Amino acid sequence: MKKTVLDLTVVENTHVNDKYVLIKLTHSQPLPEMLPGQFVEIRVDGTGQTFLRRPISINFVDRQRNELWLLVAVVGDGTRHIAQVRQGDVLNCVLPLGNGFTMPTGAEQRVLLVGGGVGVAPLLYMGAEMQRMGCEPTFLLGARSAKDLLLIDEFSKYGRVLVTTEDGTQGEPGFVTNHSVWCKEQFDRIASCGPKPMMVAVAKVAREKGISCEVSLENMMACGVGACLCCVEKTTEGNLCVCKEGPVFEINRLLWLN
Repeated sequence: MKKTVLDLTVVENTHVNDKYVLIKLTHSQPLPEMLPGQFVEIRVDGTGQTFLRRPISINFVDRQRNELWLLVAVVGDGTRHIAQVRQGDVLNCVLPLGNGFTMPTGAEQRVLLVGGGVGVAPLLYMGAEMQRMGCEPTFLLGARSAKDLLLIDEFSKYGRVLVTTEDGTQGEPGFVTNHSVWCKEQFDRIASCGPKPMMVAVAKVAREKGISCEVSLENMMACGVGACLCCVEKTTEGNLCVCKEGPVFEINRLLWLN
């Protein structure tokens, strides 16, 4: 898929909570094709401390409004600067980058989308694309507490939403792998993104149940094209750059469970 460098204009910047912002961007021309699980690299302007672009997952693509949504976790100087943009500001983005999730082959497939923290971001676009194909997803979203859950109302537009919180303030208590849905229902495929310990736990359950599972890795990525070797992951095929060969991997390609 062709990569493009675009100056995108900020339509809206909403503070989801004290840690996350949702930035909506547009362009004078139709946005390029993007797949669920791909990401963009944003240039951080106006600061002498941040020299490398920041990788951000594609949260959603609204074709009717020609908008790209990015859910940004404010974790350092670069993302803090990005989070301060206002309506009318411009962000220089390279997109789309990486390889996305494998989409269902038919409407009858039962797919569980498991996310935690900012890792829920790419699952919204995947769920929307699945619904467009006639395949209703089930979302299983985890957080530390109710106040840390992200975009629940948006997810509910595209499928059933199940929730776990570590403190039990919403949904079922515990981690995503503790949810009762694992015992009550069968799924054909799993897609997951979030903290590595969560994805490893999901991968273990998937392997035990014989379910095909893909995970989206969040290794540190600087260049986005496999040149800087910052994001190397050990796999069954040797060391691979997550930004170029991923970020989505089938769990059997990884060494997590060996």
